Amino acid sequence: MEFNTTEMLIRVVFAAFMGGIVGLEREAHDQPAGFRTHALLSTGAALAMILSIMLPIEYKKWVLSGDPARLAAQVISGIGFLGAGAILRYGTNVKGLTTAASLWSIAIVGLAAGAGKFHLALYSTGILLVILEVMDWIEKIFVRHRVTRTIKVSGLLSPEDEEKLHSVFKQLGVKIKKTSLKKSIQSGEVNIVYLVKVKASIKPCEITEMLTEKVSSLKSIEIE
Repeated sequence: MEFNTTEMLIRVVFAAFMGGIVGLEREAHDQPAGFRTHALLSTGAALAMILSIMLPIEYKKWVLSGDPARLAAQVISGIGFLGAGAILRYGTNVKGLTTAASLWSIAIVGLAAGAGKFHLALYSTGILLVILEVMDWIEKIFVRHRVTRTIKVSGLLSPEDEEKLHSVFKQLGVKIKKTSLKKSIQSGEVNIVYLVKVKASIKPCEITEMLTEKVSSLKSIEIE
């Protein structure tokens, strides 16, 4: 297989274009890895694939058993550091996993473009966009109506007060996933940390107001 400059340029530009399309979708969702990151990654992957194919051909006189997939395979394993940079943690919520997955996927699309598999790269990019856009809409309807929050309360709380707390949570539709309780022997102050699932429509200030109203012995309330 012989490569000319025009064919190599077409493959690289096509890969950059596919990466840019997915990057624009991520950019529209205010993700840290957007248009340029995806375009650069796909371009680099295409170059790696072209070199991976070319080098065994060019040096076949000296290397009898060249593996065209060897260099390209390093792209798949090496992309992890970029994906890790896209993942951020905010309290109990983790963001950026979808962007990390799109980076890994677009790198493979770049490899496909570099190998001259334009139809495969094009169809794969279309599927990626469907997953990112259409399934995002489906998630908002069926999955993302609840968010994870941490509620920290403290005060001279009695068992009756704890029952009142649970009653407020039940009234608000808050589901308790995990509870951690500590009590000071000297002061008698109780510190409780609740890991909960709550409707996204319920604001933290609403929870705070209702807890303060129903449980008068509360000293402090923190919601993350």
